[in-house]
This record gives sequence, C-alpha cells and structure tokens, in this order.
Amino acid sequence: MSDAKKHILIADDEADILDLLDELFVEAGYQVSRAVNGVEVLAQIQKNKNTLNAVLMDIRMPDTDGLAVLKQLQGDPNEVPIIVMTAYGSGSIAIQAMQHGAFDYITKPFDDITAVLHKIERLIEYHSLANQVSELKTKITQGEKIIGNSPAMLKIYKSIGKVANSDATVLITGETGTGKELAANVIHSTSRYSRGPFVAVNCGALPETLMESELFGYEAGAFTGAVKLRKGRFEMADKGTIFLDEVGEMTMSTQRKLLRVLQERVVDRLGGTLPVKIDVRVISATNRSLEEEIEKGSFRPDLFFRLNVVSIHMPPLRERKEDIPALVDFFLNKHRYNPGTPPTRISNDAIQQLIAYDFPGNVRELENIIQRAVVDARGRTITGQNLSLGKDERAALSTNILNIDKLVRDRTSLEGATSNFERLMLLEALRQSDNDEERAAELLGLSLQDLRQRLAKYS
Repeated sequence: MSDAKKHILIADDEADILDLLDELFVEAGYQVSRAVNGVEVLAQIQKNKNTLNAVLMDIRMPDTDGLAVLKQLQGDPNEVPIIVMTAYGSGSIAIQAMQHGAFDYITKPFDDITAVLHKIERLIEYHSLANQVSELKTKITQGEKIIGNSPAMLKIYKSIGKVANSDATVLITGETGTGKELAANVIHSTSRYSRGPFVAVNCGALPETLMESELFGYEAGAFTGAVKLRKGRFEMADKGTIFLDEVGEMTMSTQRKLLRVLQERVVDRLGGTLPVKIDVRVISATNRSLEEEIEKGSFRPDLFFRLNVVSIHMPPLRERKEDIPALVDFFLNKHRYNPGTPPTRISNDAIQQLIAYDFPGNVRELENIIQRAVVDARGRTITGQNLSLGKDERAALSTNILNIDKLVRDRTSLEGATSNFERLMLLEALRQSDNDEERAAELLGLSLQDLRQRLAKYS
C-alpha cells in the first residue's frame, strides 16, 4: 500500500452501527465515507472509485438493498472489494451475496468489533496482491515478450513473478536461441528497476583486451588513446538492469573484478583512484554448464554463487512443442510479406512438419524459418515446401512425419510416443476448430466428454 490513508466506505441504515464503525476505522488511521442506503453506496463508489480500498455494507437497507448493489457492480473490472454485514440466521442471504461478488460476510451483532477491522485489513491486503499479480501478467505478455502456455513456460512465468520485485541476482540458463535475453528483459520490465535502462552485454563477443574497459569504464589517460573519461556498461545501467550474456566466456581476471562489483556495489574504472557507487540489478545468462567450468578451473566458484542466487532455466523448443502453433502465429504477424498486408496463412501440413522438427536453434531458428517461408510463399499460404528445415531432419520428415526411426534410436517407449502423438492430434484439432471443443471432438471422432478427459490428461 502507498503512504496515503486507506479509504473505506461503511454503509448501514442504523446510525449507532455507523457511529461505532466510523470510530473504529478512524482510530485505525482510515479515511471513512458513510452511506445509509444502496443508492448512496453506488453514488459513493462512483465518486470515490479511484481511492476506495474497501466497502463494508449492510445487506438489508432501504430503497436499494445490498444484494441489488452487488448485482449492479458485478463484472465491473474496477470493482471495489465488498464485505457485507448480515443478521444472525441469514445464511442464505450471505450465500447469495457471495455468489454476486461479495468478498466475505460478517454477522451482526458483532461478537468482537476488532475482528471486523482485521477482516477488512486482510481484504485490502489480498486485493492489493491480486492487482499486483494481474499487472505482472499484463507486463509479461504485452508486446514481443515470452510466448507459450505449456507447463514448462507456466513454470517460467511463476519464477519471473517471484524474482521480479527482489534485488536478487539471477542466472538464466538454456541453449542458444531459447529466449534468455527476452526473459531478462521481462524481469527488468516488471521490477523496481524498470524506470532505469536495460543494458545488454554479450561477453562472448568482446575481446579480452576490451572486456574490462567496456564493463567498468576508464579515466582519461588510463592508457594510450584514452583521451577522456568513459563510463562502462555498469555505470550506464545505474538505477536499471545489466544483462551479462554468455557470462561463462569471461576471463579469470574479469571474473575477479566482477565479483568485487557484486560484493561491494562499486565499480573501479581503469586508471581511476576512487570507486564509483552503483545501484544495478544484475542478470546473467549462459548456454554452458558453469558447474563443469568450475571443475575445469575456468570459472570462479565464488562468482558462480553470487550470480546464481536465483536460477531460471529456459527450456528448449523441442521440450515445449505445444507452444509452436502460438509462436508461429506471432511470427507470421510480425513478419508480414508487406507492411500493409494481412499475416500470411500456413497450412496444416506445414504446422505438422514444424511440430515434428527438433529445432536445434530453438525459437530463434523457428522465427528465421517463418520469415524465410513468408518470402518464399510470397505472402500466400505457407506449405511444407516453403519450409527450410535442417537437411537431415527434412529428409526424415519427408519419409515419415512421426520420425519413427529417431524415436526408436532414442529408445523412446511406445507408450511415450503414442501419448506424444495423441497430444499433438488434440492440439491440432483445437487449432483447426479455433478452440471450439465441440468441433474439435467432431474432427477427431470423439464425444465431447471423451475429448475433455483427454485434454485434462495433458493439462
């Protein structure tokens, strides 16, 4: 909650109850508004909807009663959370109130007046957290962000939600092309550092001789050619986030200096005499196993523990193939044949070939394939012939879309292969029917109940 007073509306047609509640909440530091009937409640909510934190309302009031108020407010996206007050023996009325959107109910007369205050406090805290979760979900899914609703991606969203508002350093692992920088950008945009810059550094692309000056900066005269002071990437990222991609490529010398930055939150410029204090969120990423690099002696264990406070692993695309149709739709919309034309369509055959392909280059490879296919199809419907898949995989796919030989070589169980094929069939039927379950069941020759049982099986 902010430093502003919490604002509550209390509504009851009994003056004694209003006075009692008014005194209770004013003493607890609340701003209190009052109403004596449902008409006044609706007017007060409309007037103060931007400041009200909660409503405590009697269910029995003249003119418009509490149930009528709840019915009018139900479905409002800006609905103020409401707790209703009912008399003893009015259980059925309380149930109706809950069905129409009340958060909770309190019975009168009050056994313990402080319990009313505690219930309102819990309501406000719960509603605040719910709003934060909703805002986080909106930020994560807006624009060119992470795409996918597979179990693996839902786990990623939860991890991002947990870590976003902390100051903990994050290590993102995963193969090349899985979206590690995208995940880092989402963490940045949903954190308290979002108002600052997001500075990405590809440690693998910087020569050893430039790495330290790029990261930490230098003073004028620090070396030949250093004619003026230059801030490093850490200083550029002050009040924001620095993303260290391919952090496993750092030399031991740079690792030692990075460790000091993480421990002390200061930067030592080359040629400088005074440390520069910084406030930076550090996110790093690697496609290597840093534990193996530690065993080889090429990565410092103390630095690893500093970087790996929170770990997020980005799964390869072959482990979340159910996300491929959604990713394809996104890339078709992004890479149009002409800016003014609608997205290129894609055939079922092409989708099946993409689902069966293993994507060694992951999401980045899928985007490149779609971009080339749009050009090759000249903005018309993409077929399997327009897909530039890997040569070996394309040959296998042209022989058998299920790639049976590969499944056998990989010792995939018959049960596992059958389950995978059934899951893909269900996904494709839903795609072709625009998620209409009745149409999907008809396409597969199943009853609606059977389809839903199979969908539940695969989440």
